[in-house]
Amino acid sequence: MRKTLFKIHSWVALIAIIPLIVISITGSVLVFKSEIDGLLMPNSHFVVKALPERLPIDKLIAKTERTYPNYIVASWEIFNDDTADRVYLIKRGTEQWAKLHLNQYTGDILSEPVGTSHYFTDWFLELHYTFLLNDFKKLPGQTGTVLGFFFAVFLLVLGISGLIIYRKFWRRLFSVRWRATLQIVLSDIHKMTGVLGSPIIIILAITGGYFNWAVWYHEVIEHAQEEHYVLTNPLYSHDISLQQILDDSKKQISTFNGTFLVLPLEPDENITLFGEVSTTNPLASEYANTITYSKLTGEHMANWDIREVGIGWQVIDSFRKLHFGYFAGLVSKVLWAVIGLSPVWLAGTGFYLWLTRRARKKQSRQNRLNKRRTANP
Repeated sequence: MRKTLFKIHSWVALIAIIPLIVISITGSVLVFKSEIDGLLMPNSHFVVKALPERLPIDKLIAKTERTYPNYIVASWEIFNDDTADRVYLIKRGTEQWAKLHLNQYTGDILSEPVGTSHYFTDWFLELHYTFLLNDFKKLPGQTGTVLGFFFAVFLLVLGISGLIIYRKFWRRLFSVRWRATLQIVLSDIHKMTGVLGSPIIIILAITGGYFNWAVWYHEVIEHAQEEHYVLTNPLYSHDISLQQILDDSKKQISTFNGTFLVLPLEPDENITLFGEVSTTNPLASEYANTITYSKLTGEHMANWDIREVGIGWQVIDSFRKLHFGYFAGLVSKVLWAVIGLSPVWLAGTGFYLWLTRRARKKQSRQNRLNKRRTANP
């Protein structure tokens, strides 16, 4: 079985080597997406002076739609610190998404609407999980998402098979035979790097594969028999106060803090507010909880409290922090970025080892052939 696994490990690595290097490099960079945005974007885009009170969100939405009448506000990312709110828009009568930044304390619009992959890190994110193939007109719409899923599966196979192949790794985990040939030195380093990084690599593969699968399932399966609804006007009643919804949400779930407001995008959808709560679970995400309100009356409809649901849902919710590595601040981010780059080193050393084994086998075959010719002149 070990020999078979070794062949599977080698061939999967050879097939997926380039995409996995792309995923590895982009993923490690994206661990610090917020920090990079803060450095690359003008301060007026990203950072604002925090004040004690935000302006009512109804006023912010009204100003946005007055300023850009060709767009409809579709969702709103809410911040209560010095990070500017992010507003996601849809161009009327199209499926074109855009986003802008807005000062939630003064109401100043800080940037023009741009495509959701306009900024460097957003483009990098698109490269990370779709290889920029989803918008390639000659390919089906979710090609990049599907390929991202399969390469995540390949990464999972590599991580698990590597641990099984070197299952007795503890005997010589940190012993590198530095005085041996280059092939042996690189083999020892390859094994050590793979074994140390495999637990995190497996986590990244499972969580990344799930995200791609979830997008594909929503787009291809749930909407298999229908076209996306094209917005020409908001689908919720303008008599509703969204600020009252934000205020009421704090009463619906204990310690609830709204982080993302999603307005209805299709006729059968309502208003959904995502948020975070106080919990002892360090892996609970900032979008773990939801509260739903009627788009026609603004009445409360349903709650989803992550503290009260089954362990399966809590595990799935933890995927966000586990994939991006920000559950323990800078320490986990650095660790995730470093281990996330290990497939680059593993690809390089693995490819070299494969070439040397291939050359050695070729030379061995040639030697046997020469012996036959000598024995049978």
